[in-house]
Amino acid sequence: MDHVAQRQAMLDAVGEQVGPVRAVRTVRDLDADGVPVRLYQDGADPATPVLLYAHGGGWVLGDLATHDGLCRLLAAETGWAVLAVDYRRAPEAPFPAAFEDIDVVIRWLRGHGQQYALDPTTVAVAGDSAGGLLAAVTARRERDAGRDLAAQVLICPVLSPVTDYPDLGNEWLEPQEMTGFWDAFAPPGVQRHQPDLDPFLADPAGLPPAVIVTAELDILRDEAERYAARLAAAGVPVIATRYQGTFHNFPRKLALTHDAAVAVAQIAAALRALTRRQ
Repeated sequence: MDHVAQRQAMLDAVGEQVGPVRAVRTVRDLDADGVPVRLYQDGADPATPVLLYAHGGGWVLGDLATHDGLCRLLAAETGWAVLAVDYRRAPEAPFPAAFEDIDVVIRWLRGHGQQYALDPTTVAVAGDSAGGLLAAVTARRERDAGRDLAAQVLICPVLSPVTDYPDLGNEWLEPQEMTGFWDAFAPPGVQRHQPDLDPFLADPAGLPPAVIVTAELDILRDEAERYAARLAAAGVPVIATRYQGTFHNFPRKLALTHDAAVAVAQIAAALRALTRRQ
């Protein structure tokens, strides 16, 4: 199946996998200096913390529509605004296009957030699957630039370009599929062993607090848990939870498993606690 057909298949499955979506007060599609974004706001505070969200899908699939249900629930449960980024996808726009788009959105947020009742001084990054890599690397890049983020939320994240995956018999993400995503995002000629593609190569000290969600039956589980241990060893506050009996990227598939809502509640509790401490 080619990537155009894969994208349509992912969209077609949203109703069955995600189910009815949560109502939130405001959902707006905006232009962030040329990058499409969708802003979810459920509270009425004049300055709401912001969760900048990068969707998954192997950097090839996924978009604002496939992740609408999850972003709505995150906004409703956390009380934070969720700003979902419709970054350019591979293979049409391989690395570093997605990072460039996220950089543009962060600059836009800091310059224009207040007009949308957002607090640009309290920003966390989040992402699922391939979006988890985008979030983790963005957290490090912002730290390196001297701009602190409040937190990083990594859901079943991709965190290593090493494609020696276990075969867990999991139809949700198979080793050859993940290898193909890497080939589309970082094709031949791109050096994958660099901090922007391999977060293990960057110094973890001083990164923002992390919430990392993994699934027992996910081929990405081990790399995510190694990353959580690496952050903790460097003194970064980490909440890392493995959900037993679950599959890759289960929190997006709200209609298929009760664990999805539990994981979102855990993320929401961590972000609410963070807000209270600030």
